Amino acid sequence: MKILITGSAGFIGSALSIKLLERGDRVIGIDNHNDYYDPALKEARLSRHINHPNYSHIKISIEEREVIAKLFNNENFEAVVNLAAQPGVRYSIDNPFPYVDTNIIGFANILEASRLSKVGHLVYASSSSVYGLNTKQPFSTHESVDHPASLYAATKKANELMAHSYSSLYKLPTTGLRFFTVYGPYDRPDMALQKFTKAIMNDEPINVFNYGKNTRDFTYIDDIVETLVRILDKPASPNLKWNSNKPDPATSSSPYRIYNIGNNKPLDLLALIDILESFIGKKIKKELLPPQQGDLPNTYAEVDDLVEQFDYKPSMDIRKGIYNFVKWYKEYNKLK
Repeated sequence: MKILITGSAGFIGSALSIKLLERGDRVIGIDNHNDYYDPALKEARLSRHINHPNYSHIKISIEEREVIAKLFNNENFEAVVNLAAQPGVRYSIDNPFPYVDTNIIGFANILEASRLSKVGHLVYASSSSVYGLNTKQPFSTHESVDHPASLYAATKKANELMAHSYSSLYKLPTTGLRFFTVYGPYDRPDMALQKFTKAIMNDEPINVFNYGKNTRDFTYIDDIVETLVRILDKPASPNLKWNSNKPDPATSSSPYRIYNIGNNKPLDLLALIDILESFIGKKIKKELLPPQQGDLPNTYAEVDDLVEQFDYKPSMDIRKGIYNFVKWYKEYNKLK
């Protein structure tokens, strides 16, 4: 297929590009290379696939409506994976407008361009953060998520609603993926794993919020990519049993689906730090602090639909995944 990946210099976008190129797809990647974190990491990710004969890279933002429309018109994509977004729960608290610009306006541009060019399947990144104030565990896509705890989460919920409107009005097949704490080599520096590893390497204390009681459903990058590919190849279809009197949030009478992508095995942050310390060979002081505004205390993905419909369940062992990450981190930062 000819596939567009937005955010193709990002953590997931780059890894997905490699996987699709390996199986013979034609991939066009777009990314704006912004400085939310060090752009050098984006260049390092891209270096792995930018010279592949079936890959083309364009430096643009999805907020550029006319540029996006022209790109879609010229290329006739068979499928689109929208991973471009302004990430970060905490950053959104003090910097709301980048989230509106990229996650709302930018996504609207992708939806409209996909409609006009009759894209066969639009897959887009949502987030576990949409569960907000929900406390029933594990988190299920079949439960409502109407109480986001951050603007970032609200924009991701808005993406799901926007996608449904296009699936309903124009029969555009859309699939939203709620990612749960993705980690692994080349991940983002603002994520806990890189922040903790950097602190341990530099003999600096680690800030652990909510007094170390938070748990996260850490999901390895290879599991994310494998799931993405399987879902991409199976365009969303209507749920023929959908009941408007008891509406299921995860499906619809339109070609619309929502899935959790998580490891289904939550781990508390203190245990994560213990594993990191064992691989790095250092113990470090932990500063136990109150909860941070906007953070979910726990995340835990229910993935029954994924297993049933795609015969796949993320399964990377957390110790092996962290070992792979630490090995990459040392090599990338030229550390012993």
